[in-house]
Amino acid sequence: MARPLEPNRRRSFSDPLAAALMPPPNESAADRERRLEAESEAKRVSDGIDEMLRAEKKEKRTKPEIKVLILGQSESGKSTTLKQFQLMHATAAFHADRIAWRAVIYLNLVRSVRRILDAVSPESDEAEDQETVSGRAISFTSQSSVISATRVLKYPQYRHALEPLRELEERLIRMLSSPNEDEPTHTAPRPDWSIYANGNSNTQVTVGKNGRPAPFITIPPFTDILPTFALNEPPFSWWNVEVSVHHTSNWKKAFSLGNRIKSPKSAHTNEIEGWWDDPSDPVHVLNSCAQPMLALWKDPSVKQRLREKRIRVEEGSGFFLDEISRITALRYFPSDQDVLKARLKTTGVVEHSFSIADSQRRLIPWKIYDVGGARNQRHAWAPYFEDVNAIIFLAPISAFDQVLLEDPEVNRLEDSVLLWKSVVSNKLLAHVSIILFLNKVDLLQAKLKSGVRLSHHMPRYGDRPNDYENVSSYFYNKFGSIHQTFSSNKEREFKIHLTSVTDTRRTATIIQNVRDIIITVNLKNIHLM
Repeated sequence: MARPLEPNRRRSFSDPLAAALMPPPNESAADRERRLEAESEAKRVSDGIDEMLRAEKKEKRTKPEIKVLILGQSESGKSTTLKQFQLMHATAAFHADRIAWRAVIYLNLVRSVRRILDAVSPESDEAEDQETVSGRAISFTSQSSVISATRVLKYPQYRHALEPLRELEERLIRMLSSPNEDEPTHTAPRPDWSIYANGNSNTQVTVGKNGRPAPFITIPPFTDILPTFALNEPPFSWWNVEVSVHHTSNWKKAFSLGNRIKSPKSAHTNEIEGWWDDPSDPVHVLNSCAQPMLALWKDPSVKQRLREKRIRVEEGSGFFLDEISRITALRYFPSDQDVLKARLKTTGVVEHSFSIADSQRRLIPWKIYDVGGARNQRHAWAPYFEDVNAIIFLAPISAFDQVLLEDPEVNRLEDSVLLWKSVVSNKLLAHVSIILFLNKVDLLQAKLKSGVRLSHHMPRYGDRPNDYENVSSYFYNKFGSIHQTFSSNKEREFKIHLTSVTDTRRTATIIQNVRDIIITVNLKNIHLM
C-alpha cells in the first residue's frame, strides 16, 4: 500500500528540483550573497529571453512574413512563375538582369536549330530504319513515317552554312556551366570572348582596372560539362542533356550591362561601345548564320519532316525560332517576354525575397522558393513544408502526349497527377493554402487544334469532344476531385487557375488574386495565434 503524503511535509523533501536548488547546509554569508547574485542574474537573463520571444511573436503579428513554395515537375513553368513575381514586385531588378539573359537566349536558339538539323538529317533516317528493323521503340516517330520519309533536299547546304553553331553551342555552355565554382566573380570590364573561342579553359585570372588580378570563372573542359555522347553518339541523344546551373551560381554577373558597355568610344564621339564591337562576341556568329537559320525554319520540307517525326519544337521552353531576325541582330537587347520564355535549368532551391503591399498598403515580406522538379531533386522539397504559408503547384496539361526526360516510360501528365496527389495528401501541409496552376493552356489549345487526340494517350477520356473547352474542364475536374478525395484538410483555401504563365497580362491578374488570397489567409492565422 502506498504511503500517504504528510500534510505538513516540506516540498523540498518530495521535489528533486527544489532539493537541488536548496542552499548548501554550511553556506557562509559571502557564499550566500554570491549565490543570490547568480540567481538574480540568471532570472534577469531568463526574463530577457521571455521578453524577446514575446516581442518576436508580437512583431510576427504586426509584420507577418509569407513563405510560398512553387512545386511541379521539371519544365512545368515554375521558374517562369517566379520571374512573373519578380517582374511585378521587383521590376527594377528584373529589368537590370535582362541583358544577362542574352547568352541563355542565344543558347536556346542554337540548340533548337541544331535539334532540327539532327532531326532532318539522312543519318537520323538510317538510324530509325535500323531501330524499326530491330524492333526498338521510337518515341518520336512511327514506322509509316520512316517508310515515307520526306527528304530535305537542301540539308547539305544547311548543314554546311550552320556548322559554326556547333562550336558556338560549346562556347555558350562553357560560359554558363561551371559546376565547381563557389562564387564566380568576373570583374573585368568586358568578358574576353576569345578565351571561350579558342578553348583555353585553364585561363583563370585577368587584370582588373586597379592592376590587381581579377578573379575569373573557372571553366572546366567541355567534356566535363556534357557527356561524351552529346556530340559523338547517334542523333537525338545530345539535346536530351539539358544545360543547368546551380542556384548559388552568379552567372548573371559576367553578362550584366556594366560588363558589356563602355561609353563613349572616344573623346570625339558620343557613340556607345558595346558587345557588338567585340569581334569574338557570340552575336557575330549568330548574325552571320541568321539567313540560313531562317531558311531552315521556313523550309516546307523541314516542317513536313518534323510533323512526320512528331517533333514540335515550338512546345519546348526557350522557343525563339519565330524571332530569329530580331535576336540575331547585333544590338539585340532582350525584352521582358524574352526573359520569361528563356530556359536555363537551375539545380537546388532558389529563394527570392519581395516586399508586397496588402490591402491596407502595409509592406509584407515574402519569400518564394523555386525548387527543382526533376525526380532526383524532389527530396529537397520536404524541409520547406514545415513553415510554408502557401503552395503554388504547376501541372502542364499540354504534356499529355509527352514522357519524362528522366524516365521515358512515364507519361508526364500522369507523373503530375501522382505528384499532385502526394502533395495534397501530405499531413505536414494540412493547413497550407494551395493554388493549382493548370499551365500551358496555350500549347494545349494549339495541340488539340492540330488534331492530337487526348483519348489516344489517356483512354479514360473516352469519346468526349476533343476541343479545348471539354479537355480543360476534364483536367480541371480531375485535379479538383483528387484534392477533394485525398486532401488532408478539405477545408483549406484551395483555388484552381487555367494558366499560360508566359502571358504577362493574364498571369499578372492571376498573381494579384493569388497574392490577396495568401495575405488574407495568413492574417487570419496570425489573429488565431
